[in-house]
Amino acid sequence: MAKILITEDEDSLRSFVARALRLDGHETHEAADGAEGLEKLDGAGFDLILSDIRMPVMDGIAFAHQAASRYPGIKILLMTGYADQRERADDLMEKIIDVVEKPFALPDIRKAVARALAA
Repeated sequence: MAKILITEDEDSLRSFVARALRLDGHETHEAADGAEGLEKLDGAGFDLILSDIRMPVMDGIAFAHQAASRYPGIKILLMTGYADQRERADDLMEKIIDVVEKPFALPDIRKAVARALAA
């Protein structure tokens, strides 16, 4: 299965998503913000980045830009609970697969990740 980096500042949501994806056989790694995500990303061979947009230190938009420039072709799926944040991702549309709206149910995030990995 896939090696996935989950970047989300809310601990409980990050753990929930990681557990859900491990149920599908994926290997998950976690980061609390984009800066920590970049550290974990370097040389680790991830298949997918699943990142919140709104985070402290480095938000998901900046993280996605840097990740895509360092690793062209890496699959990126963003999450947000804020409609205005989704609009901020418009300049990333050629670099990301999609933006998942929060709150989401367990089957929703699992399906979104499966679609992103198949893209």
